[in-house]
Amino acid sequence: MARIAGIDLPRNKRGEIGLTYIYGIGRSTARRILSAAGVNYDKKVNEWDDDDLSKIRGFITEELKVEGALRSETQLHIKRLMDIGCYRGVRHRVGLPVRGQTTKNNARTRKGKRKTVANKKKAVK
Repeated sequence: MARIAGIDLPRNKRGEIGLTYIYGIGRSTARRILSAAGVNYDKKVNEWDDDDLSKIRGFITEELKVEGALRSETQLHIKRLMDIGCYRGVRHRVGLPVRGQTTKNNARTRKGKRKTVANKKKAVK
């Protein structure tokens, strides 16, 4: 069982893909880690021996910020934007899209479930 940064890596996947299960590591970073550790990209996670695993774990702990530390840093950045009251911070606070997307028809992920607003009643003659 390969456990790095508190995450159990899937055993039957290639090392390059298995490392992406860790928050903060994508494909290019995974390739950089494996090349620094001297491990083949195509080698599956269950084929790693203890030496490979210790090299990979050492590189990640020394060079990268992953999982909890990265999540908390991201939250602090968002909180700073909200505190200074910039446009992005206001959009975060209100729960609207931050990066310029239109909100007339879409943006349901950020806005949440639809809230129907009733029309104004017309006067009957």
